[in-house]
Amino acid sequence: MTDTKGKVVAVNGNMVSVEFDGKVSLNEVGYVKVGGQSLKGEVIRIRGNTAQMQIYEMTNGISTDCNVEFTGDLLSVEVGPGLLGQVYDGLQNPLPLLAEHSGYFLERGVYLSALDEDTKWDFTPTAKEGDVVFAGDSVGTVPEGPFTHKIQVPYGFLGSYTVKKIAKAGSYKIHDTIATLVDEKGKSHNICMSFKWPVKRAVNCYAERLSPEEPMVTKVRLIDTFFPVAKGGTYCIPGPFGAGKTVLQHTTSRNADVDIVIVAACGERAGEVVETLKEFPELKDPRTGRSLMERTIIICNTSSMPVASREASVYTGVTLAEYYRQMGLNVLLLADSTSRWAQAMREMSGRLEEIPGEEAFPAYLESTIASFYERAGIVRLRDGNVGSVTIGGTVSPAGGNFEEPVTQATLKVVGAFHGLSRERSDARRYPSIDPLDSWSKYKSIISRNLVEYAREIYKRGAEVNQMMKVVGEEGTSLDDFILYLKSEFLDAVYMQQDSFDDVEGATGVDRQKYVFSKIISILGSSFKISEKEEARGFFNMLRQNFIDMNYKTFGSKDFYDAEKKIDGILAEKGASVDSDVKALLKDGE
Repeated sequence: MTDTKGKVVAVNGNMVSVEFDGKVSLNEVGYVKVGGQSLKGEVIRIRGNTAQMQIYEMTNGISTDCNVEFTGDLLSVEVGPGLLGQVYDGLQNPLPLLAEHSGYFLERGVYLSALDEDTKWDFTPTAKEGDVVFAGDSVGTVPEGPFTHKIQVPYGFLGSYTVKKIAKAGSYKIHDTIATLVDEKGKSHNICMSFKWPVKRAVNCYAERLSPEEPMVTKVRLIDTFFPVAKGGTYCIPGPFGAGKTVLQHTTSRNADVDIVIVAACGERAGEVVETLKEFPELKDPRTGRSLMERTIIICNTSSMPVASREASVYTGVTLAEYYRQMGLNVLLLADSTSRWAQAMREMSGRLEEIPGEEAFPAYLESTIASFYERAGIVRLRDGNVGSVTIGGTVSPAGGNFEEPVTQATLKVVGAFHGLSRERSDARRYPSIDPLDSWSKYKSIISRNLVEYAREIYKRGAEVNQMMKVVGEEGTSLDDFILYLKSEFLDAVYMQQDSFDDVEGATGVDRQKYVFSKIISILGSSFKISEKEEARGFFNMLRQNFIDMNYKTFGSKDFYDAEKKIDGILAEKGASVDSDVKALLKDGE
């Protein structure tokens, strides 16, 4: 604690006004003393000798004249080995240990160490005495689950440092001194395996920031082919309640081509978070066959927990993601849901009596959301390795209204938009991403011309479907009806996906390319069909056989037998691929 002291002069919900004597900085952490408890808070505004603090706990019992102590530290997280597999709250308290300490009903004012201080880690030095290092550079490694965890020079160390002493290989606790560094002024600094870093300050200890170009394969066909996400990119998943946002995030976290997954459950209903906590330890990592939790961190801040902690949970998650990016790893951060975070900002802005913006959200809503998503990125580190942080945030607009402020502010900064449709969700079409409204600025795993051709077929087929609702099937020409059946065929066999099946639920890149080229040849073919009923029966048979093939292991005899059966069905109708489609397929190889 610093020498600065204060007293509460006003209380407004989870915001308290404090008169202080001394020095106080913005975002500094302080504690309000209430009945023997210390309630953690953060300074969010300073005017003269009065500071407004948002309290991260229930504020019952706080009254005027309550004492306040300031720490001199910004709101920070502790980083080091032992983070993976943990379940934290928004303030990085390990929830399982908190439950052991307090029981089923968590006590306020209880703060535990984020990392186990008694565990010993097998340290291997990589730096030598006399080496010159900078902030973020590695001085040694320890094994952490399936990864090699790099022990880094704290990010707050400015300038160059010379290694004066480095610990020998052996077992050490996280707070044991493992190196002594000398700065440019000759002052010595001892470092250990862990250190703290402010959550609202982006980590920039890298050599170069790169443009996100390599696709982050999710094995969800609709995403990888039509609306891809790049490693180091950003995307959002807005949609009405019950449209499948959480399920889609679970599928992505299990199959995404990344090293580490961080889930920030920000203001979600407790039932959904409990489901996440139960499912994740039981999910198998497709790459290792072991528990997915070994490379996952979960930040929990449910809607029943203090509102102010929603903001902390989002920043805690992205800071941990940046920490692992500094090791040259690819990290995926899933924030669910940023709408609850925005609502917390709106509530605090109202208590600060700020001029409201649209729908009473603060005027700085857009800039705050933008600054969060801008912390994603792919970077080249000083040692030449490349690491990335990909951020995917869900948005829960009331009634599925994508015109509301949070969705619009998010759309201005993200690189891909996966808009969920209530209509598709009600029709049990999973994933319920709307193929017409969604978009992506990133490169697909499949040739752009082929993707655009398929989207055009789908769009024209959807237009025919809308027309048929007015004029009926009898008022539609045979060519238009076949176009409609082609678009429905594309939707059923490629855009929709069964996430409960091990084979169908995760479609690899090679399979997507192979199957998509076959679908394009079907979409671009003409058939010897004379009437609509014949066309309907043909496409129903084709669709069912294609779906059956989707459940066969790619490259197996069953897969190729199913493909031969499809070829036989096409041959019976004299399928003939148009010359321009043949040219597209050749260019896309």
